[in-house]
Amino acid sequence: MDAKFVQIHSLTAYPASLLNRDDAGMAKRLPYGGTSRVRVSSQCLKRHWRTAEGEHALKGLGVGMSVRSRMIFENEIAAPLIAEGITPAIVRAIVAEIQNKLLGQSAKAKSKKDTVEQPLQTSQIIILGQPEIEYIKKIAREIAGSTADGDAADATKKAADYTKAKAFENNWAALKKALAGGLDAALFGRMVTSDILSRSDAAIHVAHTFTVHAEEVESDYFTAVDDLVTETGELGSGHLGETELAGGLFYGYVVIDVPLLVSNLSGDRPLASRVVENLIHLIATVSPGAKLGSTAPYAYAQMMLTEVGVRQPRTLAGAFLEPVSLQAPNLINAAVTQLGRHLTGFDRMYGNGEVRQVAALADVSAIPAQDVSSVQELAINIRQVISQEVG
Repeated sequence: MDAKFVQIHSLTAYPASLLNRDDAGMAKRLPYGGTSRVRVSSQCLKRHWRTAEGEHALKGLGVGMSVRSRMIFENEIAAPLIAEGITPAIVRAIVAEIQNKLLGQSAKAKSKKDTVEQPLQTSQIIILGQPEIEYIKKIAREIAGSTADGDAADATKKAADYTKAKAFENNWAALKKALAGGLDAALFGRMVTSDILSRSDAAIHVAHTFTVHAEEVESDYFTAVDDLVTETGELGSGHLGETELAGGLFYGYVVIDVPLLVSNLSGDRPLASRVVENLIHLIATVSPGAKLGSTAPYAYAQMMLTEVGVRQPRTLAGAFLEPVSLQAPNLINAAVTQLGRHLTGFDRMYGNGEVRQVAALADVSAIPAQDVSSVQELAINIRQVISQEVG
């Protein structure tokens, strides 16, 4: 079986919850098919998968995870070096020069920074792996050791000379081959404009999930009782509030570019196969959610459908362009039937170029796919296909 792309479709039901909030604290939405739907952003989903704990955690695959922050150069590099006893002005001058070189910052932008007084903070979140962080600390120590005591200008010059050397670029190229950017960057990408710091294109593409039916949202008016005031006999609440709760059946869609994933993982196909296996479990079982304490928004997918093939992927969101009727006797069965009808129409129009598997709680007879018994079986089958593929 050729496995250029793996497509993962899911249906997951959530009761009253607030899975992903917008800037006003309301449930995120999107218009689709003439109706408003509740949605969960891809950024929210990916963060929960990256940080998930447990048997199928990505961090348990033996490859270090990336560090994502605007404060990496300050907190992860400068602060530890200063704690080692190196003069702060020297550390900041050296680290600032390395930062400028790696991130491609202009001389004009550099001149606006007082690196001795200001934290080494980037304007946007950047992604570095722990080996990259350790390498920067290593060369900063070396430069500091050859710098005149207390001379920040000398430190800047020596750091500039060091980063212009060809060996500096060669060392970064070697780090790239060793997955030094961390697993996150290999899976979900890293955007950089530097000629030295390696850019990674995302091998895993994640769509925003959305309800297959029109939104079902209500305002939740709540109170909190002040125990000590109540003991005095005073009536009323210590706090009044209002939030939004939504529920529904969500369609999710993920695409894995297998050759790119293998390439990003330095050609390690067995590792790529385990990444995909774990990711299938994470998609099926990890719930995003705000207001955990008051809504317990934990749910497993009611259906998981995978497709493996070489053709350009295509979403099945069109199955729900016409929203599933909220009056349907069984919303999940209605959604699965609507999905199967849509997929059958695709096969009729374009032919079936993928190998499909489906695991579900619902009746999946309408879906043209091999019915498997469990998500575990589905994930193992996909792992075996990827691990045996000749790249």
